[in-house]
Amino acid sequence: MTTPKRIVVLTGAGISAESGINTFRDNGGLWENHRLEDVATPEAFARDPNLVQRFYNGRRAQLNDVNPNPAHIALAEFERNFAGDFLLVTQNVDHLHQQAGSKNLIHMHGELKKSRCLNTGRIHNQQTDINATSLCECCNTPSLRPHIVWFGEMPLDMEEIYQALEQCDLFISIGTSGNVYPAAGFVEVANSVNARTVEINLEPSRGADAFQEAFHGPASVKVAEFLATII
Repeated sequence: MTTPKRIVVLTGAGISAESGINTFRDNGGLWENHRLEDVATPEAFARDPNLVQRFYNGRRAQLNDVNPNPAHIALAEFERNFAGDFLLVTQNVDHLHQQAGSKNLIHMHGELKKSRCLNTGRIHNQQTDINATSLCECCNTPSLRPHIVWFGEMPLDMEEIYQALEQCDLFISIGTSGNVYPAAGFVEVANSVNARTVEINLEPSRGADAFQEAFHGPASVKVAEFLATII
């Protein structure tokens, strides 16, 4: 099989779960007796900003106790050694890909360790808790929100992602459920340009039939094994 020249990788919650990051839905879809929709929509934030901030403060604090696993590290090492074009797109809002050393990375659903100013749209690094009275550094007003894509909002950098998908010759999906769009449709874009499409997942995803190849098992094992077959 020919060596690919343009690779797009999509990662989902499954890759971070192996580092010990709990997913919201794994916990029954409830947080402090609130549905996910109660803490992850613009309407929820407008209605009760402190409730929403408290939810994301807890998720941000959780990142202090986790580290990249071998799958994150394998992707970063592969990127360093790969001579072609490489884009890593993640649905995850943690910082584990950056911590592992990934460079050409898009967080399509935002990042827990960043906040965004409602007045200016500027994005800030955010390590500490935020509440409804926290002042933004760019405008000195209480206008900070989590830099997270909520239900009803458009994922980030979609034009760049689709452009890469339309030019890739290998698409790899790692640790995704195949339930969440638009990411669940990326494989169809890759198929439309005759790219090789590969799923690496603990078990077949909902969209598994759309992939040409599948490797099932822990990402911390299977990612490195598969990447070793490319170069």
